[in-house]
Amino acid sequence: MEPQPQPTKEAAAGPIAVLGAGSFGTALAVHLARRGSETFLWGRNADKMATMEAARENAQYLPGCHFPARMTALSDLAAAVRDSEDLLISTPSYALRETLESIKPLLKPGQGIACACKGLEPNTGRLVHEVILDVVGASYPIAVISGPTFAKELGIGLPTAVTIAAQDEVFTRRLVGRLHGDGFRAYSSEDFAGVEIGGAAKNVMAIGVGIADGLNLGANTRAGMITRALAEMMRLGKALGGKPETLMGLAGMGDLVLTCTDNQSRNRRMGLLLAQGKTVPEAIQEIQQVVEGVRAAPEVARLARRLGVEMPITEAINAVIQGEITPVQAVMQLATRPARAELE
Repeated sequence: MEPQPQPTKEAAAGPIAVLGAGSFGTALAVHLARRGSETFLWGRNADKMATMEAARENAQYLPGCHFPARMTALSDLAAAVRDSEDLLISTPSYALRETLESIKPLLKPGQGIACACKGLEPNTGRLVHEVILDVVGASYPIAVISGPTFAKELGIGLPTAVTIAAQDEVFTRRLVGRLHGDGFRAYSSEDFAGVEIGGAAKNVMAIGVGIADGLNLGANTRAGMITRALAEMMRLGKALGGKPETLMGLAGMGDLVLTCTDNQSRNRRMGLLLAQGKTVPEAIQEIQQVVEGVRAAPEVARLARRLGVEMPITEAINAVIQGEITPVQAVMQLATRPARAELE
């Protein structure tokens, strides 16, 4: 069982900077400011950030979610880092290393670094916390946040729950204190690998479920794919040292079900569009936002092969994304696999 969140009075900790002004980064910043933290939302495009600050809204990625009084949008990275007690990175996973390298010379002793990226590093397959340690070292407390979280719902204040993986007790309490409350539940964990592989692999699986639904294969197929996708995620998590209960929790099963079953999910929509005959570039153009599963698929597949973990759904979806097989061929490939015991 995941530890239950405990009430805390630490929500009014020092300022925090959210680095990454996409939909989820903006939603996190809005929630943190609502909870009482002085919050800086940083983005690299000066004109866009100035427009957001003037309008008090991210009209491009999170329309209708107005900025609380304690939230400031800015493009000055040095100022955001300098004036904050903690940092929360919410860029696409492929931009994580670049962001860390930019903030490394600006960091202050003891400054906490949390990350809400979901994915593996391109070309290396490294987990999020491994990239953080590789760039900034082990001198700073770190955390990873993941779970079933659509940005729009978080931004307008609907109930949301996440898992925070961290091992520094003081930083964990401070981060939970900032986030937990007002309908938002923050559960703590020490299982970095379990939390992170859930967040990365579920995006790939959602493309597969989107394909199945786009081909009108029915509710039975959807349920079966989600269940077997979870089995693949648990096998990979175990090989990385993750805990099964983590993958059965919010960062695993919770995020998987959310991403596979609701059309707010960009990854599910990618699968639906592929089933209609769109190419990957055509689908991305239509979605108009980063689709993490497209980049995650080859990395998750390579990581599984390297560790000797069987992940047939992942392999099939990756083959579709790479243009090696069609969506229909992927479904046939999965449907004609040999019989086996469920727990193998």
